[in-house]
Amino acid sequence: MKKAIALIVVVPPLLFTIVFGYILVKGPRMTVQHHFREFQTVLPPPPAGTVAAQADSYRIPAGSALAQLKNPLQGTPANLERGGVYYSYYCIFCHGESGAGDGPVGHSYIPVPADLRRATVAGYSDGELLRAMLTGVGHEPVLERVVPTEQRPYLALFVRSLAVAR
Repeated sequence: MKKAIALIVVVPPLLFTIVFGYILVKGPRMTVQHHFREFQTVLPPPPAGTVAAQADSYRIPAGSALAQLKNPLQGTPANLERGGVYYSYYCIFCHGESGAGDGPVGHSYIPVPADLRRATVAGYSDGELLRAMLTGVGHEPVLERVVPTEQRPYLALFVRSLAVAR
């Protein structure tokens, strides 16, 4: 009886080990592993008849064109509400709910985030406000790459409303 129990306990793990070892040694092999390196990839030409996309009108311009940049949106409640949603996506963690620069993440930064309610923020032109929002201290150039171009006017409108509301 003891021999039968020993056989039942020892034989299955032994058989499993033998089968696993055989598959490991004699099993299928990946002899060629294909890989792609993005920096070496040659892109195919665009299809015939395609037209390149035009630059968006609310991108950050260079030099003197910055002062002429105007926000295409009006300060309607719907636009401000949408800007508030984008503010909660990108800005609230550092600048806080009221824009005072007291957000939960902002406390860990040196210098602390700007108070968006200041008169200097209200005095910025639309272009200056956009540049400060996207490439200012602590932003370079992360927010410029993160905030989609179509959301920027709403965000600028909401930040300007914070400065005026004070």
